[in-house]
Parts: sequence; structure tokens; C-alpha cells
Amino acid sequence: MNGVSSLQEQLISFLESPASYPHRPAEVRVIQTHISWVFVAPPFVFKVKKPVNLGFLDFSSLEKRRHFCQREVELNRRLCPEVYLGVVPIYKTASGFSFNAEGDPAATAAMAEEAIGEYSVKMRELPSGWFLSELLAEGLVGETEINRVISRLHRFYESETPRPEIEQWGTPEKLKISTDENFGQVEPFVGKTISSAALETIRHFTNRFYVANEKLFRERIQQHRILDCHGDLHLDHIHLTPEATTIFDCIEFNDRFRFIDIANDLAFLAMDFDFNRRSDLAKLLLQTAGLEFGDAGMLRVANFYKCYRAFVRGKVESIQATEKETKNPHEHEKQAARYFRLALRYALCGSEPLVLVVMGQVGTGKTTVAKQLASELGWPVFSSDKIRKTLAGALLTERTAPELRDKIYSEQMTKQTYKRLLENGLAALETHNGVVLDATFASRANRNFLREECNKANVRLQLVEVDVDVATVQARLRARDKSVGEISDARLEDFEKLTAAYEPPSELAQDLIKISTTNAVSDTVQGVLLRLAEKQVVGTDRRAVR
Repeated sequence: MNGVSSLQEQLISFLESPASYPHRPAEVRVIQTHISWVFVAPPFVFKVKKPVNLGFLDFSSLEKRRHFCQREVELNRRLCPEVYLGVVPIYKTASGFSFNAEGDPAATAAMAEEAIGEYSVKMRELPSGWFLSELLAEGLVGETEINRVISRLHRFYESETPRPEIEQWGTPEKLKISTDENFGQVEPFVGKTISSAALETIRHFTNRFYVANEKLFRERIQQHRILDCHGDLHLDHIHLTPEATTIFDCIEFNDRFRFIDIANDLAFLAMDFDFNRRSDLAKLLLQTAGLEFGDAGMLRVANFYKCYRAFVRGKVESIQATEKETKNPHEHEKQAARYFRLALRYALCGSEPLVLVVMGQVGTGKTTVAKQLASELGWPVFSSDKIRKTLAGALLTERTAPELRDKIYSEQMTKQTYKRLLENGLAALETHNGVVLDATFASRANRNFLREECNKANVRLQLVEVDVDVATVQARLRARDKSVGEISDARLEDFEKLTAAYEPPSELAQDLIKISTTNAVSDTVQGVLLRLAEKQVVGTDRRAVR
């Protein structure tokens, strides 16, 4: 238990033992979060706060832990009074820890208080099998369950009074305190769980969204959408039995994390559905809530808040991965990276699937850029070069023999190649949020085909044209003669012919992102991500969740 003091070790050992509890449970299960230890001692649960100061929360002293234990009970009784039983002191005695104060029962309360070594929140245990995360894993969450959650939350929100000291936290200036804090706290994890390009893109999207939508934030304050909410509304904090809807474990350690837009509150749960690959339920949740609450503007801010929520979860998982007592830090790092990729996706394309095409003339570096973009987003990438050779039965990494090139690069084979490229891309959207397609798309006819098919599939399309100076292209083509594993057949002797055949995508006008690959690949990729984020901010009203 490295990183835990000797006294904390004694406390944890005490709480792990069934013999320590007056009701003598048959077993005790231990759950650790980045800020708490939770001891499940049926039929009760005891939660102890870690003595940590993370900036956004401060449990560093016993008095602060007592205060926040009391706040946890008070705040959670708003939604589930039957679950939160109270704050229980744990006494430090000569023989260790105890739930009972030592000495004469007539001893003064002050003396007993001096002997308190820690405080815990005592709760009733909720029966397993009914948590929303468990129901989701069994395929048992649908419209009925979503409606139950929304109905309970609607009553809760209506019971809360919008007050100026709460509503001020809906302004961009106040929201920026939390998002700037997040960005600063995540910087140490760059290169571990998030890339520099992803962090800067999410930061850019967030700050630009504040500026572009200031009126929208003010309108939501005027509509009294900023309330004292739950603040931590995810799948593990919702329990649905046939008899009861229980929503528990709200934020107690920092009021500004609860003084939020109801869209922010719901966005956490919607993001959790997305993270668990149930975007259909995320969409159902937000659309139903918007109708139920008479809140047409909810969908206009939903993706912004989902981005914020995914980023926070990435931060939390990153922090937990660094704690010495964490048993499987690599698993937390993997989860953090997934959350950060999801946040990046929201910043680039919201909740819609996206076909991202990296096109351009031969030798401009589009394959390298496409692969790196796919890596940043966790999306599959499909290459026309690879598909063409696969269809022709040719070896991928060997240059096609001269006598076969007319056939493999015929108009008919090119048409088949682009058809298969798009088929593969659209099929991938059944299991992924987006896909990257890597091809020259040299002819307007192929680009028109691409746009028509994406329109038919009701899928958003974005083309990125990469370019570089002629000298660099020629140098890259020349280097391919010595390259190992090169799939493309294009070489320097093909340059003039291929350049002449390339039809500039002038018909795409403002819809096209053009970028140079003169700089390092990482700079080029970040440039593409920033341009995509900018387009997402500008198109927020047009592309609210459908």
C-alpha cells in the first residue's frame, strides 16, 4: 500500500475486517476511487475520504473531511434520503480503531470528539444487478428506463430554486474557471494519456465556443437553466429497481461543480452512453429531456458539455493511474486515453458520425497525415492504394509490374476501388464514431460520387486536401525507390502524368480544408484538428443533436 501512511494503513485494515463492524457482516468489499475508499459491509456501505488536496477538492484535514461528509449526506438526501443514513465517527483507541468511543460512557462529548480519528458516510447498500451500468451491459436499458430517469430528474430540478449566487456559474467567465483548471491539470499527462495536439484542439474548441456562443449562455441563465444540480450523473450513480429510481453520490466537495446548467448535468450521462457505444441512448436521453423540460436550447450546448465531461473523466482516470496504491494503472491510462479521444471527437464533429477524407496529389504526405489523424481519434483508416492492390490480387508492398499497371490503374478498376473504399468506410461507422479515408480523389467525378453516397447515408463528410511544394513531392517520390513497405506504385517518373490528371477540388469551395505538409507531421495534424474544431464551433446551431 505504497503512498499510504502507517495510520491510514491501520484504518484501511480496520475497515476491511468484518469483525470491526457492530453488525458483523459476512464479508467486506473494498472499492477505491481517486478521492475515496468505499467499504461495502452488507447491508451497509461506509465511505471514507482520502486525505488529499487536488486543487479542485481539499480533504487534507480531519475537520474538512468531517465537513464534506456532512455535506455529502445533506446534498444526497435531496434525491435519495432513504440511502444516506448519516455521518459515523471512527475513534482512535489504544488498541487501534473502533466505531465505539473508549472509556466511561459518562465521559464528555468533547473528550469523545478528541478521540475521533476519522469520519465516514454510512449508507444503505443498493442491491446489485440494478445499477444502470449493469442493466446497460445486459441490454436492459431502453425508452422506459430513460423516461424513468428523466422523470425523477425533472422533479428534482423543479424543486431547486435558481438563485443569483448559483446562476452566476452559468456565465462563460465562471465556466472558464473550471475548464482552464482542467487544461492545466491535464498538461502533465501530455504524451501519456493525451497528445499535445488533442489537448490544444480541445482547449481551442472550448475557448472559441465561449466567445461564439456568449449570447446562448446568457439566455440559459435568463431561462433559469442553471441550478444546484447533481454534478456527477453517470451510469454507476443511477439505480433502477421495479419499485424505485435512486440517483445518488452527487458532488459535495466543490459547489461550482454542482452549480451548473441542467444540460451540463445530463451531458455526463449522455457522454457515458456514448462511451459505452450506445449513442442511440445518448440521443434519446437528450431529445426526450429537451421535450420534457421544454428546453429547446439544450441540444445547442449538449456537445460542448459532453466534451467537457469526457475531458474531466480523462483527467480523473489519469490521476488515478498515478496513485501508488492503484492496482492496475495501465488500465486507468487506457480508459483515460479513450475518454480524451471521445472529448476530441465532440470538439471536431459533435455527436454525429464523420467521414474524414484526406486527399491530395501524389507524394504530398496524405497517407502519413491520414494515419496520424486516425490514431488521434481512434478511428479506422482505409487506403485506396491498399484496396486497389487487394482487389487486383497484387502484393501490397511490391511495386506493380509495368505490364500490369494499365489494368490495375484503368478507369474501371479505379471506379471499383473508390466504390469499395466508401463501402468499407460507411460499414465502419456501424462500430465507430468516424472513419478516415486516404485517397487522391483526383477526379471531380469520384468526389461527386463520395458526396452523393454520404448524403444518401445521412453522414457528415469533411475533405482535407494536403499539399506541399513541387521539390518536396519530387524528393519524396525519389525516396520511394529505396523505401521498404511502400504500398503506392507512384514514382518520380509518374509525377508529370499524375499531376496533369489531378483536377483541383474548386467545386468544394468553403467546405474544403487545405493544409500544407511542409512542417512536421505533428504540426500538420494539429493544424487539421484545429480547423475541424473551428468549423464545429461555427456550425453548432446547424448541427445540434438531431
